[in-house]
Amino acid sequence: MSPPDTDTLQRFHFETAAVRGELVRLGPSLREILGQHFYPGPVAALLGESLAASVLLSSTIKFAGSLSLQAKSEGPVSILFGECTHDRQVRGYARVADGAVGGGLGELLSRGTLAITITPTEGQRYQGIVPLDAPRLAGCLEHYFTQSEQLPTSILLACDGEHAAGLLLQALPTGATAVDDQAARWEHVHQLARTVSDAELLGEAFETLLFHLFHEERVRVQAPQPVRFGCRCSASRAGGTLQSLGEAEARAILAEQGTILIHCEFCQQEYRFDAVAIDAMFHAEVPAARH
Repeated sequence: MSPPDTDTLQRFHFETAAVRGELVRLGPSLREILGQHFYPGPVAALLGESLAASVLLSSTIKFAGSLSLQAKSEGPVSILFGECTHDRQVRGYARVADGAVGGGLGELLSRGTLAITITPTEGQRYQGIVPLDAPRLAGCLEHYFTQSEQLPTSILLACDGEHAAGLLLQALPTGATAVDDQAARWEHVHQLARTVSDAELLGEAFETLLFHLFHEERVRVQAPQPVRFGCRCSASRAGGTLQSLGEAEARAILAEQGTILIHCEFCQQEYRFDAVAIDAMFHAEVPAARH
């Protein structure tokens, strides 16, 4: 089965139940992100799932900003990071030990935690943390929603190294008189969603997939939204990082290394600051770094 080669988020809702849903599929953007690195297959698949999840979860953002998933562990993958902005730009990376082995989340991210962070462009940041105690990333995220949102949520994620995909269903709040009926309707669509395979999630067109899963329901879809890779690094941000260290620390690094190199984990861009740049940075405006 050849997956549709697209970067798309598709929202939908049920007219027969108080449930909303989303489908996401990443193709070119995932390959661009993975192409910046040389990840082992299981790590690439895990990163793909985290990117798909970040798109699904970011759709709840009603303001300008971003949502990120960051896992930290004592395993071969010390950091796993996926992020999506309100305008559907994704980026991510994994920090992997040399000679890393392992196939599943439990091996790659052993003794780890997952932080879900919402960062508005203006306003206060919010962060929730859950343990990585489920066999797959989707299960860990479901635990997060159980603890924080207290709304029944079902998440399915898949990645084959070339494409990543995800499905999210979430119950919507209802009046007290409809609680029993809502619980039954939720359980019904939740169990239908659980019948989807990774191959179907990755390979079927959204319309076909929704029909196969929910053909007995009335499902209304919204216009699809494009997703793309986007890195927000810049010489100004790199300079800001150095300024946050303070002049004494920046000059100590410069004395030791001769030039200061700041490397972007997301797009592999490098920013170099020499003595002239450091002088200007702490006594004038931050200069443009040399790439």
